[in-house]
Amino acid sequence: MIVETSAIVARGLGVRRGGRWVLRPASFGLPEGMVGIAGPDPSDRSDLLATLATLRRPYAGRLEVLGLDTRARSALRRLRTRIGFLPARTRWADGFTVHDLVSYAAYYQRRPPSSVRDVLTALELSDVAAWTFGDLPPDLRVRAGLAAACVHRPRIAFLEEPFGALGDAARAELVPLLTALAPTVVVTAPEPGWLVPWCDHVHLLERGRLAPAGEAPAPGARERPEPKPRHGHWHLVRRPQRMIRRAAVPRA
Repeated sequence: MIVETSAIVARGLGVRRGGRWVLRPASFGLPEGMVGIAGPDPSDRSDLLATLATLRRPYAGRLEVLGLDTRARSALRRLRTRIGFLPARTRWADGFTVHDLVSYAAYYQRRPPSSVRDVLTALELSDVAAWTFGDLPPDLRVRAGLAAACVHRPRIAFLEEPFGALGDAARAELVPLLTALAPTVVVTAPEPGWLVPWCDHVHLLERGRLAPAGEAPAPGARERPEPKPRHGHWHLVRRPQRMIRRAAVPRA
């Protein structure tokens, strides 16, 4: 359902990967607050989250984030300063100290040095700021990743599998921190049960369809014809110690 308070609005949005549908064309809205996306396929969850975070280009349809049409390059530039993204794979950061990692993110987002100190304090990382990221235990690795992803105080944060390596106790300690990261937080997990206790809304991605948890996709539902892909060009965006290739969205 699309409402006035939807932080994300999809209209006929379709996502494909490897010749198959991750999300069949659908229209929906994800409201402000804590939003969970669960599903049995980790690659599907990852592809959908990256698309919603504007890191991947939709195969079909329109996507609006925070009221901005992501087909326009000017809108994408504005969104880059309002979005925080934490990927599941962070091995590329193992050689950084916590302070250097967060400082790099602050520099990239044109934030003052004081923002680094503030986020390290908020996430209780000040005592390990000089530690190497790769030497941190799993719970502190997640916190350090969150600090880098949200040092610029985004309006919406996308978190890919933050609970993956955590036990029940560490997960319970992390939840209050997640809810304070941004006005809207979208988080993925394998099971809805990990998300239902604290998310305002939980959706299940299964068999190419996204539905509120508890609503199973209709069996034998009629499939829509495949839309034609929109062609863009590829360009490179620099990140620490790696290059991420993503599709540029053509002008509206």
